[in-house]
Amino acid sequence: MSKTLKNGEVEKLKTGTVIHGDGSAAKMEVEETEVKSEGDYRESPVYIYHDWCKKCGICVSFCPTGTLASKPDGSPYVKHPEKCIHCEMCDRLCPDFAITGAKEK
Repeated sequence: MSKTLKNGEVEKLKTGTVIHGDGSAAKMEVEETEVKSEGDYRESPVYIYHDWCKKCGICVSFCPTGTLASKPDGSPYVKHPEKCIHCEMCDRLCPDFAITGAKEK
């Protein structure tokens, strides 16, 4: 659940609802870690949709040039954009479609 602020940004609320097996609902509090994307997708060879990413590390592990790296929380980021060879390995292997290899300019 989220609400839109005056400046157009979206604030995510830290509450949710759990549906139990018997159909009953219960409120719960969830912890969300918001990771901002580093850079602009038009400038970076890779764009990461952090809302979709489950931080599995596949993109980082299979990047042949070391363009991608992981933050301490496990979220990927573009560490060395100059090393990207536009192989799109990250794009093809991501199970959540959370990363895209931008085409070479």
